[in-house]
Amino acid sequence: MTDGAWVSLFSGGKDSSWALYRALERGHPVERLVTVHPEGDSYMYHVPATRLARLAAESIGIQLVEVEPDDFGADDVPDSGEQGDAELEPLEAALRELDDELDGGITGVTAGAVESEYQTTRIESMADRLEANVFAPLWQENPRDLADAMLDAGFEIQIIRVAAYGLDESWLGRTLDADALDELEALNDEYGVHILGEGGEFETLVTDGPHMDRRIEIEYETQWDGSRGSVQIEDAWLA
Repeated sequence: MTDGAWVSLFSGGKDSSWALYRALERGHPVERLVTVHPEGDSYMYHVPATRLARLAAESIGIQLVEVEPDDFGADDVPDSGEQGDAELEPLEAALRELDDELDGGITGVTAGAVESEYQTTRIESMADRLEANVFAPLWQENPRDLADAMLDAGFEIQIIRVAAYGLDESWLGRTLDADALDELEALNDEYGVHILGEGGEFETLVTDGPHMDRRIEIEYETQWDGSRGSVQIEDAWLA
């Protein structure tokens, strides 16, 4: 399939935002952003602050489709493979509806995976069933090079959740800039912290970028339990 629309799997975090940005740079006709809002933990999806995808979509100027699955029950899983397959089902159902709705159907899907075979193989299998291409510009690229490219392009990235040894409460709400990346490289050497948080060490929110007309402003408080924490967003708006 060559004609048709592209959809972007989108959480508002840096990786899915970069995949979308690069797809737009390449001229892929992205007609929908698709955000899954997990109720609890998830093996397949970015979880924190996904509701802000609405503001991001408004700023980007692409219509958002929101998928509201039941709680995946990911905190007590006997088989991670079966869990991932089950979590993919509501997303695939939403994409099938879009495939019928969009003129020419879905030609391609963007994905922000960097190293996760677990996520990527499932997304690729889903795309095969939809007869769609996958555009994954972060896949197996050097993490520091990717992070530097995001900053060079003008991405403004805030850390909204941390869960790794070496990342304390001071990282919550911190801007992911060159100094932060240098520190993450040192933490990678010392503790194995992934520079892009691919192992769930931290999660992010893109508040501005070259693909956005207006930046996202947030007011928040931090929640810290002694070893991990998250940003609790009190209010958010487009500047």
